[in-house]
Amino acid sequence: MEQTFASSGTGPGIAVGAVAALADEPLDWRFKAAPPQSWGRTVREWLADGPTLSSLGTPLLTLDGAAVEHNVRTMADWCAKAGVALAPHGKTTMAPALWQAQLAAGSHGITLANLPQVRVARAFGVRRILLANTLLDPAGLAWLADELASDPGFAFLSWVDSTESVRLMDEALRAAGAERPVEVLVELGGPGGRTGARGVDAAVEVAAAVLRAPTLRLAGVGGYEGALAHDATADGLAAVRGHLRTLALLHGRLAGACPDDAPPVVTAGGSAYFDLVVEELAGLPDTLVVLRSGAYVAHDDGFYRGVSPFARGAGETPFRGALHGWARVVSRPEPQLALLDAGKRDLPFDEGLPEPQRVRGGVELTGTTARITALNDQHGFLRDAGDLAPIGAVLRLGVSHPCTAFDKWTAIPVLDSADAAEPKVTGLVRTFF
Repeated sequence: MEQTFASSGTGPGIAVGAVAALADEPLDWRFKAAPPQSWGRTVREWLADGPTLSSLGTPLLTLDGAAVEHNVRTMADWCAKAGVALAPHGKTTMAPALWQAQLAAGSHGITLANLPQVRVARAFGVRRILLANTLLDPAGLAWLADELASDPGFAFLSWVDSTESVRLMDEALRAAGAERPVEVLVELGGPGGRTGARGVDAAVEVAAAVLRAPTLRLAGVGGYEGALAHDATADGLAAVRGHLRTLALLHGRLAGACPDDAPPVVTAGGSAYFDLVVEELAGLPDTLVVLRSGAYVAHDDGFYRGVSPFARGAGETPFRGALHGWARVVSRPEPQLALLDAGKRDLPFDEGLPEPQRVRGGVELTGTTARITALNDQHGFLRDAGDLAPIGAVLRLGVSHPCTAFDKWTAIPVLDSADAAEPKVTGLVRTFF
């Protein structure tokens, strides 16, 4: 039986064997986090020796395994209590092992942003994919048509926001001889935002075009409220609520036009305002409301720490920052300036600079005047740590914005606890960007 995105499914939602096989991948110089002692050995063999953090070099990015587990469980429990589905945005990590953990915790599917990411997900057998984008590439649509035809259990859902995009999709799918219609959501945007039809009437016209296209299937509506605000001020939250209420109006106009073999889908919700999505949309009757939050799996010590709904009282248990940078002081050319061996090639910087937290084997830096003031390609500028960070010292850094952290590392060591005196390496998360 051919699956739709909204239909219920069984099984893990991903090829568990393909994920497990990553442990048999040999390590070598291609993985900058892997120490030379691991080269020529598989991940499984290296981990069997019980490596610790001190056996790894710098610069380095690590995941705190306990924090990741906490975040996955916390988000899954919150969504279940709120009565909404979760299709976490896989672009944050591009890590099938983390996708598997999210699916095992109850996620409905995985959200992705472009066709290369979808191909990675299909290589690991992801069964239910939401593409939060419009797919117009004819070669890509031909590949998708083949994937859908060859696997009735594969459910795929993407967006359209104009009658022209509908026409181009339909033409490409016809040319490819598509056997199964592609499910689409009509995307609603907002003034000054990103993609999406501007206004309910324009979106209804797009839906009418979908209904006329034999290669497409109208599945519901979607939007991204995060494009309309970037903080938790009263004005920002009001802009988000306004967009979500308009999305609910659009859903009301179109729900009756969706096929009745599955509930219509309404999707919104990044990692900053998912509480408002629930408040405004969770009560829609006979509807599958899908959140797409992705950054929560690692959270951060910067942007999301400040704007997360759980920081604003939406949940009893806050997320924990699971990502840490590790950098060594390689120079102190001035008394209050130290240069670290981690820079833009290693750590995110687009939503705030790394946060000095502690010196390994030494003092806490959180609460002191020590701060990172700039990153070059390969160096970080640490100011006002003074003698607390001598040459050779290794610092633990909190990072901001996980979406631009994972892409810098092909393999990320997982620690049992970044707070331990000597953290143990318990895993190695493989990414595919």
